[in-house]
Amino acid sequence: MKVLLIGEPMGLFMAEEPGPLSQARRFISSIAGAEYNVAVGLARLGHTPVYCTRLGDDPIGRQILDGMAENHIDTALVSMTAEQSTGLMLKGSTQKGDPEIAYYRRGSAASRMAPKDVDGLDLSGIDWLHVTGIFPAVSESAMSATVRLLDRASALDIPVSFDPNLRPQLWPDQGTMVKSLNRLAGYAQLVLPGIAEGKILTGHGHERDIAAYYHGMGARSVIVKLGGDGAYYSADSSDGGYAPGVSVERIVDTVGAGDGFAVGVISALIEGLSLSEAARRGNAIGAIQISHKSDNEGLPTREELEAVLAAGKVCAR
Repeated sequence: MKVLLIGEPMGLFMAEEPGPLSQARRFISSIAGAEYNVAVGLARLGHTPVYCTRLGDDPIGRQILDGMAENHIDTALVSMTAEQSTGLMLKGSTQKGDPEIAYYRRGSAASRMAPKDVDGLDLSGIDWLHVTGIFPAVSESAMSATVRLLDRASALDIPVSFDPNLRPQLWPDQGTMVKSLNRLAGYAQLVLPGIAEGKILTGHGHERDIAAYYHGMGARSVIVKLGGDGAYYSADSSDGGYAPGVSVERIVDTVGAGDGFAVGVISALIEGLSLSEAARRGNAIGAIQISHKSDNEGLPTREELEAVLAAGKVCAR
């Protein structure tokens, strides 16, 4: 199955030692970006991710293009330019909580994408479109490009999933963020908020109320991520239910957990599994991801996923 993603993959430099980024002296190079993570995860499960983005014609851009090829991501919709550089981010190392993050993406090649860049895209053969709230936040033109792609997908009856993926630091203010992300959610058949995100976006603190809010906007399915407690899933034709979390013996890095969750849900649904089974798979892959340091290198093959589902836990590495 072909899944289209639009976003900004970035060069990732991870500090090797715990502590403030300003004091880090050694870094490991990798590739980051929510949509890139989802693409890698889908490819490892045997699906065909198609990535729409723009990279700078520079060493980081070429590293990302090579990484896409190595991970079997379709790059037919990737363009390169010598006029802007590829975005990058630094990630700190921590033994507790979320790591420190610093972005260097303003004016990047991907942030200059605009509606004209998606007008001519060949969407034939695309089975699913996955959108996050990150890429639309990087610039006004990126927001417009995302809306144009959603309009085109809607006209072709391509199912859409939306992960809000709140990044307040990328928005001018919270009001703009909430209004913009809920506008995008209105295009989606599947919405995937976290419980804290849902409270900000809907004003409701309970997962059932958050799901009801997005059903009221037209979403057929909503899965609210509850962290270690699992997920609440709801379809507009049912009362919903809970998928329990998957235990992790050793949490290494929480970044990428939501992307892993999206991989599990999307892959399950396009394979014809139920919403409850999709939530269960999402919990499993999210748990696997937080047991690894990189944003995406821990995303499982199908065999690795089945082993965790059978065991009901992720063992320490």
